[in-house]
Amino acid sequence: LRSKRGLTVEVLNTDAEGRLVLADALAYAQELEPSPLVDLATLTGAAMISLGRQRAAAYYDDGPMQAVVEAAYRRSGELHWRMPLAPELRDVLKSEVADIKNIGDRFGGSITAALFLREFVSSECPWAHLDIAGPVWSTTESGYVSKGGTGYGVRTLTELVRALESSPESAA
Repeated sequence: LRSKRGLTVEVLNTDAEGRLVLADALAYAQELEPSPLVDLATLTGAAMISLGRQRAAAYYDDGPMQAVVEAAYRRSGELHWRMPLAPELRDVLKSEVADIKNIGDRFGGSITAALFLREFVSSECPWAHLDIAGPVWSTTESGYVSKGGTGYGVRTLTELVRALESSPESAA
């Protein structure tokens, strides 16, 4: 498969189709010159296995995005855990027939999914990926979260926009 960014992708699992669509969406979004670029996706069950149902897996590089995203999470009250964009896991995405595979092996699944997405974002573009698979649905009521769809991420994005409005250079 040839992506919008021009990278070829070896599709080894058609159940991981969402990351293919998101990769093209990230490539398209950069044409609009956002700063920063933040995506939220129910990308992997692996995030729920490692972090449970109440906490999102958050991926971003060190630097300006780290401070902005972490502050937005603190103000929002939504739970997250920063996960590493572990370069040593990038090798499991190497393909013999394409630029990249759409899945790695079974270990580090949420991390390799984020590393896959990272390939479609320019290194000059401040970017964060929030894997919200766990907290978007609740089986019980708790605090302001009702049973069912939770709207997880809206509060964090609201705080992120507020922070960027008051200090746009903070994520540049």
